[in-house]
Amino acid sequence: MKGKYFITSESVGNGHPDKVCDQISDAVLDAVLAKDPKGRVACETFITTGLVVVGGEITTKTYINIQKLVKDVLLDIGYDHEKYGFSAHTCAILNAIVSQSPDISQGVDTGGAGDQGIMIGYACDETKELMPLPIMLAHKLVKRVEDVRKSKKLKYLGPDCKSQVTVEYKDGKPIRIDAVVLACQHTEEILNKKGDKITDKARKQMIDVIIKPILGKLLDKKTKYYVNQTGKFVVGGPKSDTGVTGRKIIVDTYGGVVSHGGGAFSGKDPSKVDRSATYMARYIAKNIVAAKLAKKCWVELGYAIGKAEPVSITIDTLGTGEVSEQKLVSLVKKNFDLTPRGIIKNLNLLKPIYRKTAAYGHFGRGHFSWEKTDKAAKLAKSVKK
Repeated sequence: MKGKYFITSESVGNGHPDKVCDQISDAVLDAVLAKDPKGRVACETFITTGLVVVGGEITTKTYINIQKLVKDVLLDIGYDHEKYGFSAHTCAILNAIVSQSPDISQGVDTGGAGDQGIMIGYACDETKELMPLPIMLAHKLVKRVEDVRKSKKLKYLGPDCKSQVTVEYKDGKPIRIDAVVLACQHTEEILNKKGDKITDKARKQMIDVIIKPILGKLLDKKTKYYVNQTGKFVVGGPKSDTGVTGRKIIVDTYGGVVSHGGGAFSGKDPSKVDRSATYMARYIAKNIVAAKLAKKCWVELGYAIGKAEPVSITIDTLGTGEVSEQKLVSLVKKNFDLTPRGIIKNLNLLKPIYRKTAAYGHFGRGHFSWEKTDKAAKLAKSVKK
């Protein structure tokens, strides 16, 4: 885009009700894969005041203690006391898991995709992670909240939080941050005498300790700060809002900068292509950008249930490509195995790695296999031939 424009992306912390559910669902998946890599998991979690419901379809040879697993996740997040409105020590936990449908299994067992759908991957060169800047900053803000809370640097913080960052662009390049939104759950100790909002001192602490260390030089005198804008945020977590697995799909991906295929990720084993093929689409897009074949790259993979090969491969470099999209599609077909088995093998997806994906985004963090750029040199060399 030419001229001046603004892009906004949001993120939520690991104590947000939806993210709590994502983490529980992925913790169940990890527990299965740790002892039974061939296990099939489609796990959903629902959370509300005083109650966690874990359901879905799981087929495995191992045993999972759902009660203990849920409590361990909740305690690790920080829901360990009633002062936060929800506690692992007192909540009820309902196990509603059944076995997977044999009608689905018969198509997957032969190597076919576990579902139909379109999967989207994206990369751009505006950050070192090859991710859009607004979503990366939003993620880093809520991760900073967790770090500050657990280190007791700001003792009044609770587990629930949300962030939002508006970046100003000029001719396609980010130049400054126009607005920052931060909402942090807190205890009553930082309320004013009326008890209707946090003190100016606490608000300044959140800006100085959480926001400025992350956003740094992109802040200026015109940047607008909206910190706990409603006044207070004492009642948070599952007591203030129900949570459900898979309800933060834009937070999980690219912050709304590009389209989304529609499928959620958490709680699904990698035979489900709406998870694994989305990881592969990101891997492809990132390697294309890392190879400097485009500054931006959007990849779409289409699948049919029970069929191994994708029914379509689409690439759009959004006017930034050094070669044609048709050439890139040809390179992808030669260099990437896009069958479910190929994706699982090449990205090493049968390991218990998934709970780490369930907060702070599935993309842009280098310790995941789909974030590698090991294909970039080969792709660049292929074009020069």
